Amino acid sequence: MTRIDERIETDLPLAAAFDYIADFANSQEWDPGTASSHRLDDGPIGLGSRFALEVRMGGRIAPMQYRIRDFDRPHRVVLVGSGSGVDAVDDIRFERIGGSTVIDYAADIRLGGLLRFVQPVLGGTFRRIGRQAAAGMDETLDDIAHGRVAVSR
Repeated sequence: MTRIDERIETDLPLAAAFDYIADFANSQEWDPGTASSHRLDDGPIGLGSRFALEVRMGGRIAPMQYRIRDFDRPHRVVLVGSGSGVDAVDDIRFERIGGSTVIDYAADIRLGGLLRFVQPVLGGTFRRIGRQAAAGMDETLDDIAHGRVAVSR
């Protein structure tokens, strides 16, 4: 298993940051590793909400499905994903500190099948992908906070 831990700060208010990130259909807007993403169900985002993502893995695009396993608005959302020989648990925590929203993003990634044998070699690659996702999240949330982009969903 590979563990990714990233922390960002944004000026976006706590609830707005939570709502945007918890809706994993938005992940294609902030995560360069996500080629496409969309919601698989209807209604308010919450426990059990499901998402389909196409993620970049090496030189290919691989399908994954995520669902919200834990939902404590606006403080924590846990999404579990699987597909293409990959299982992931994304644990995202939100906290207001001073005038900023602080987001702690942790992901556990486990490769299955024959891929599990190369996981130790890919740890650095996964951590680089995590840093890029956190940087994209930071930039996108700050763009929303400062009115440089509108939330599309």
